[in-house]
Amino acid sequence: MRIRTRSAVLTAAAALLLPSALPAAAQADDARLLGSYVVPHELRVGGTPVGGLSSIDHDRRSGDFVLVSDDWSDYAPARYYRATIAVTERGIEDVDFTEVHQFRRPDGRTYPTIDTWRDEQHRVPKAARNALGTVDPEELRVDPLTGAVAWTNEGQRNVPPDGSAAGTVLMDPALRISTRDGRYVRDLPTAPNEKMTTGGTGPRVNETFEGLTYTRDGSQLVSALEGPLEQDGPSANADHGAFSRITVHDRSGRPVAQYAYPVEPLFAEPQPPNEWNTNGISSLLAGDEPDSFLALERGYASGVGTKGRIYEFSTAGADDVLNRHSLADGDFRPVRKELVADLDELGLPYTDNVEGLSWGPRLPTGERVLLVVSDNNFSPHQQTQLIAIAIR
Repeated sequence: MRIRTRSAVLTAAAALLLPSALPAAAQADDARLLGSYVVPHELRVGGTPVGGLSSIDHDRRSGDFVLVSDDWSDYAPARYYRATIAVTERGIEDVDFTEVHQFRRPDGRTYPTIDTWRDEQHRVPKAARNALGTVDPEELRVDPLTGAVAWTNEGQRNVPPDGSAAGTVLMDPALRISTRDGRYVRDLPTAPNEKMTTGGTGPRVNETFEGLTYTRDGSQLVSALEGPLEQDGPSANADHGAFSRITVHDRSGRPVAQYAYPVEPLFAEPQPPNEWNTNGISSLLAGDEPDSFLALERGYASGVGTKGRIYEFSTAGADDVLNRHSLADGDFRPVRKELVADLDELGLPYTDNVEGLSWGPRLPTGERVLLVVSDNNFSPHQQTQLIAIAIR
């Protein structure tokens, strides 16, 4: 996910329907920092730069971890990595990136790199990414039943400078299945309300499929939008939260249910005000029960910094909103959530743009390990971090 400036007008009536900040939930001793590891910025694997990591998942079959890059093929063709990560009660002791797998298009080709798109002025038109069918990978999960990988393409909408719909280039957000080595298998169905439009309804650009997870038994696939649909109200800011949508799919990909998830307000006012700001779901992870999940919320306030918080939530008792055009009236029961960990409260000296969440090993103490990865946006001023947290 790349941060962009957004603005929204919120009426007083609408503000009453949006989630306000929840009472601060004490972490007590339920979450503690084990340690962190910074991936060298210059690391290359298979000739590709390791960066833009926006997802992490544990492959129960092989024992290693998979990490997807959200590179739009600007630096190398769209791809994901495999790595071994040694985590003990002493922290992250070693990280070794072992493989890179480039995603393939249906015709077997890799996605075109930036050099393919340069015009005579050496600029890269945004619309070229859509017209040539490239992708913006955000979250990747290993299918526990087959070993294939499911991943999200966030999609795009490019509107001409005059704001008209004429000439708009659309690329729908997509849920995609690939083989372990990156070969294309198929796209899965998505909910009708998650198709890209020319504006006014449907997903907001840059706030679509950031979260994806299989349930523990692999019987369902669950996706999460980062932020609200256009018709569901404005994006979260420092004054108010928002409602995102969590969609449950069967094994064929067919959407079978959808739930409203209350995204927290942004943690601080951007400086100066009205500059870049966002808060939303950046990763989704299945819990032990069929209706239990973890959500990583990542906030960014320009001039202030970033913040990551992990919440546990359950869809049990929440209303199915799959067939609701809008959530703006607030006449529904959203999922209920509880704070698991605030990364700023764990003793880390610094946290970057956290985007991925995975289970790690179980410790001798009985605690579960949660691994968090950050996206450095390929910037030398940011870090690719791996953070290990012990959870009771």
